[in-house]
Amino acid sequence: MRPLRYSINVTLDGCCHHEAGLPPDEESMQYWAARLAEADALLFGRVTYEMMQSAWRRPSTGAWPHWMNEWQIRFAETIDRAEKYVISRTLTAADWNAELLRGDLERTVTQLKQQPGEGLWVGGVALPLALADLGLIDEYEFLVQPVLAGHGPTLFAGLRERIPLDLVDRRELRSGAVALRYRPTGAMA
Repeated sequence: MRPLRYSINVTLDGCCHHEAGLPPDEESMQYWAARLAEADALLFGRVTYEMMQSAWRRPSTGAWPHWMNEWQIRFAETIDRAEKYVISRTLTAADWNAELLRGDLERTVTQLKQQPGEGLWVGGVALPLALADLGLIDEYEFLVQPVLAGHGPTLFAGLRERIPLDLVDRRELRSGAVALRYRPTGAMA
């Protein structure tokens, strides 16, 4: 069974709005590009899919925008070419190397996890909350930004039950951000 890893940037006070933390830098973009490249496929809800597509889809010209730094291109190319699954009740179609999935969330994601491979990656806020409630997330990865946002959406607001976690990896970035990886307590490595 391939594991499902949830990854997100978050501020010290738990805000998960994509503009609340530090602006991306070369080291954080390299970190995320490497982590995304380890996944067989990406799993998004509608909101995250549309946000990521608008930011990271290769333009029809084939050339990346002039505003994009060289160090952003590796991340852009990694996410652009990745296989994607989009779980949505409202979308009627998905492109950008994506397949639209509907139906029972638990059954659909369990079937994806049962396929051979290295793992799945999920981002966003609402979909990961539902997956956590179902016990389907095998690893939680947070890039904790040294910022206090003071407002904005927070991770796992409304989670039904506590999920005890074991720290499995920690990495400090030069910016002061800390990458933390956890597995649910008692999960196999």
